[in-house]
Amino acid sequence: MSEEDHASRRDPRERTVKTAGRIVKYSREIYHLESVEEVAMLSMEATPQFIDGHPSPTLAEIRNGELRVLESLRNGVHGGDEPGPLAQRAYETGNVVVCARDGVEIAYRNEDVEVVDPGGCDGCPHGAVSLAAPTIYRDEMGARGAVLVLDWSTLDRLEEFHVKPADYFAEHIATAIVNIRSRERLERARNDLAKRKEMVEVYDRLLRHDLGNDLQVIAGFSDAIATAVEDDDQLAGHAEKIQRTAESAAELIDNVGETVKTLEQEGEPEVRDLEPIVTDVVADVRAKFDDLTVESDPAAFEYQVYAGDLIDSVFTNILSNAVVHNEGPVTVRLRTEEPTPDTVLIGMADDGAGIADEVRDGIFEMGQKGPDSDGTGFGLGLARTLVESYGGAVAVADGEHGGADFRITLERP
Repeated sequence: MSEEDHASRRDPRERTVKTAGRIVKYSREIYHLESVEEVAMLSMEATPQFIDGHPSPTLAEIRNGELRVLESLRNGVHGGDEPGPLAQRAYETGNVVVCARDGVEIAYRNEDVEVVDPGGCDGCPHGAVSLAAPTIYRDEMGARGAVLVLDWSTLDRLEEFHVKPADYFAEHIATAIVNIRSRERLERARNDLAKRKEMVEVYDRLLRHDLGNDLQVIAGFSDAIATAVEDDDQLAGHAEKIQRTAESAAELIDNVGETVKTLEQEGEPEVRDLEPIVTDVVADVRAKFDDLTVESDPAAFEYQVYAGDLIDSVFTNILSNAVVHNEGPVTVRLRTEEPTPDTVLIGMADDGAGIADEVRDGIFEMGQKGPDSDGTGFGLGLARTLVESYGGAVAVADGEHGGADFRITLERP
């Protein structure tokens, strides 16, 4: 140990300053890395540099509701493994969890630190003391984050200067990982949008040119047949049904064509201010629908998000549906829920009749509509396609006021 480190041991304030400086240094490096694997490797290298006692670190990622090891300096622990019960408990409780063998003093305790019996962590098989520090972000996309596990083989006293740096560094590691995963998800969404556009364009050409022409022939012949057999009520009725079916199919083709045009207009997602978008949409729908009341606080939407040019159509579609699919006056309450570092959730809850059971499961599918709906059935499907192309998600639940609660999650820069 250097003379400088001996001096810092004698002066707790100096130790705190030096440790904080090292955490800041490594955290800055971590935030500039491009991959989760690089974050994991640097975390393993950095942790023993500023946490006393030469701990052996393990980093586990929380992803898709599961906890898996990314990297470890412990013998016998490998990437992809399921971490031990100490890390699992930290993930489940959200607290720093500590276990120690008999004879080890836990000198630092507070309400965010849970000390468990060694039997609850397999008897600290990797040393005298084990600590698991979690950072977890929860939103509509599930739980995400990381758990940093430290094992000391010879430590006889666990102090505040062991626990707090681990907890702070775990937060920076988790934030870096979540940000990288968000960028990866956004890139996949952009690629998916390009593929969807290409696929829809193929369908559009097929429907408009091939089936469209065939339907025109069917409609023409059915009209001629209806005229020729107008004295035979039964045959005339059959001809009329054929004609109505052809017209309905032609209308569907037109709707698909309009959806294609909309998707073709959408550009790459970019950083946008959410508040003016929501404010303009609310003003437009209030002017358009006399029976619609929108409760919204502009200050609640002062976030930046990743979105495309058509993000306003997503909000407009959902607000308009609240009026169109309900009888009488409707109130929609707009809100944001507690954001995570990389997402914000926008809730749009109405007090209407709610979502019919027969359409609930497929409500965001293209062409899905209720039996009494006069709409095209493409509005919510298009809304989902657009939101997912931004790297976000859209869902619907029962609202607390009896109607539907649409929940849109958008990425934050």
